[in-house]
Amino acid sequence: MPETAVARAPGLSVRLKLTLSYASFLVLAGVLLLAAVWVFLLRGRSTAFRFPALADFGRVFDPSNFGPVVFVPAAIIVIGFLLVFGLVGGWILAGRMLAPLTRISNAARKAQGGSLSFRIEMEGRKDEFRELADAFDAMLAQLEIRDAEQQRFAANASHELRTPLAITQTLLDVALNDPDREDSQLDQRLRMVNTRAIELTEALLLLSRVDQRTFDRHQVDLALIADEAIETLLPLAEKHGVAIETDLNPTPCHGSHTLLLQLATNLLHNAIVHNLCDDGRIHIGTATDCVTAQLTFENTGIELDPSVISTLIEPFQRGTERVGGDHVGAGLGLAIANRIAQAHDGDLSLRPHADGGLCSTVRLPATARSSS
Repeated sequence: MPETAVARAPGLSVRLKLTLSYASFLVLAGVLLLAAVWVFLLRGRSTAFRFPALADFGRVFDPSNFGPVVFVPAAIIVIGFLLVFGLVGGWILAGRMLAPLTRISNAARKAQGGSLSFRIEMEGRKDEFRELADAFDAMLAQLEIRDAEQQRFAANASHELRTPLAITQTLLDVALNDPDREDSQLDQRLRMVNTRAIELTEALLLLSRVDQRTFDRHQVDLALIADEAIETLLPLAEKHGVAIETDLNPTPCHGSHTLLLQLATNLLHNAIVHNLCDDGRIHIGTATDCVTAQLTFENTGIELDPSVISTLIEPFQRGTERVGGDHVGAGLGLAIANRIAQAHDGDLSLRPHADGGLCSTVRLPATARSSS
């Protein structure tokens, strides 16, 4: 999981700080210049001074009336003009100077979202910002290469493992179905272990495909996807004595039907096999606010530590002890669901219930309902 950003108190932006700095130095230079004019040009003139009245400002542009009384309103006008000019000009200059930094920040946000193929490619002469942009582009290129290598390794390893595991599974099935061979508990355990290895291989292969984001997107309805997942896993829920309650409203979004069905199936499977309590229940709901499409799974169960929940979406992590039976899981269900949600520009959030159990919420960008 990405580290949480350090909380900082709000402050002035760099652009505003530069603007104030430019204006301050400009006003300071104007004050020093006016002071020099006062000292060197008004020396020997009448030193009578009074605070200028409003009528004195009209005499500023008459050279014959030049003196201390006229100089003060002139100085005030000049200082005011320099202040306004410094603020406006400083704001424009700071914006132009910081424009490359804005491009670099936007590129960093895209990289944080998983888009490593984006490059800044800053034009112009080589300066500090250009060096920073080039270094950032080089870093993204290296990250993209290493990410592609990891994905290829996971995909190739999964493909290579599928063949021997499938052969082993076939041999075990033949041995178990041989009428002339005595039934052995060891054969059953070997078959169970091999089945788990195949499921793990398929899960790793799916993770590799999801990270590449090469799937097609279509208009789908999370309510229909949730209903399909329920139909698939209803026998498992009945076997575990878990009741499923639904509140499914039309929830359109854009994505891959196959991957989103896998997401819903993984979350429902997790809610069923970890519902370790009598009279277990699962509530499944969908909703949309025209901006976000939401799919929620709430299940009863044992009380979970919040510190444990924060690690559940990591691969090979489990919130409870290993579940017995044929559906032991590989610790990748929630990790795959989280990757699928992220690949659809959404997120998966987990929170514990006070009375035990887990609430899993998927939020995806919603799309407008098509009128029929």
